[in-house]
Amino acid sequence: MIQSAAFQFDNEIPWQDVGNGICRKIFGYDDKIMLVKAKFEKGAVGELHKHPHVQVTYVESGVFEMNIDGVKKIIRQGDGYYVAPNLMHGCVCLEPGVLIDVFTPHREDFLK
Repeated sequence: MIQSAAFQFDNEIPWQDVGNGICRKIFGYDDKIMLVKAKFEKGAVGELHKHPHVQVTYVESGVFEMNIDGVKKIIRQGDGYYVAPNLMHGCVCLEPGVLIDVFTPHREDFLK
């Protein structure tokens, strides 16, 4: 079983530049769950994509145009969304911000 350390401290986790104005930090995880913090610059685009993971996201800050299965909504600080497995989704960052993502099972591709 893979897993993170019991505690994660934001100031000790480096940002990973994933390109196009988006960076992420990986927090706690095991085989079943993963918490990820994603920082977006204004205008950054989370391209439409799908994956076999369930995703639940909380908007820590910023404003985003979120597209889930062709439905677009503006989401802001304090809002959230749910994405079922294999559903197309993506976003455009309208004001710089941070999304807190939870995936189940964990995103193996993020650990490589």
